[in-house]
Amino acid sequence: MAATHRPPWMATPRWPLQTLKAVVIAAIVLVMLYPFIYVVAGSFAANAHSILGGLLPEDYSLQAYRQIFGGDVVLRSLAVSVAVTLVGTALSMVVSIGMAWGLTRTRDVPGTRFVLYAVIGTMLFTAGVIPNYLLVKSLGLIDSYLSLILPVVASAFNIVVLRNFFMEIPRDIVDSARIDGAGEWHILVRIVLPLSKAVLAVVALFYAVGYWNDFFNALLYLDDSQKWPIQLVLNQYVIRGESLSTSAQASAAAARLPAESLKMAVVVIATTPILIVYPFLQRYFTKGVLTGAIKD
Repeated sequence: MAATHRPPWMATPRWPLQTLKAVVIAAIVLVMLYPFIYVVAGSFAANAHSILGGLLPEDYSLQAYRQIFGGDVVLRSLAVSVAVTLVGTALSMVVSIGMAWGLTRTRDVPGTRFVLYAVIGTMLFTAGVIPNYLLVKSLGLIDSYLSLILPVVASAFNIVVLRNFFMEIPRDIVDSARIDGAGEWHILVRIVLPLSKAVLAVVALFYAVGYWNDFFNALLYLDDSQKWPIQLVLNQYVIRGESLSTSAQASAAAARLPAESLKMAVVVIATTPILIVYPFLQRYFTKGVLTGAIKD
């Protein structure tokens, strides 16, 4: 029997190459972890000398976190971000799932393919900041939480990914359900969605990260600082150096702390929720994104 030759990219590399790959991966991991460890450790620093002294501070203190949680600015902005992220993600998933399922009927419903091309076209052409602002203003959404949700409620990329994933579900299953008398709503909820958990988890994470990290819409549409989300507060304090509190007692307490320690603590608080959620959905990425993006 003739020996089969594996392609070069499938062959097992020799130990020098494997060692080189391990060294490169370890170096990349260290480069990625260093700023994260530096920020977390710096948030516990008791003085400026501790922060500048090296990677790990010499003196630790929880005063930065006490200062932040002792006021109402960060806690209120965290509540706003959590609410906007939960409501926005839920609404975006409903809109995207419904539209993606409707776009799978290109052969049955006239005009569906035109709508599909229109959706894809929005990935290539955008209105820009000024038209979007004028539209939001004309709808009376300025200084409203809806201005953080409605302008980005649907993503063309996520809709296409969902639609392609739905297209890969065996048509025989859907046709059998229709023969048994199931309606479109029953087929979508009872058959399609349970088979699409991987891609739904990935798209939901995409939406959640987008809502959580978005500060530009808040900067553009929200005039009342009481309604600012955590990312805008983070931008105002860390980048512009503004105070987190207006009370004299809080300002005096903050004066005894290094400014960098407070900034790093705010960064840690702003990134922790996504860091907690991300590992639980990471395993769905390969299956959900690749499967949903292959078929046209």
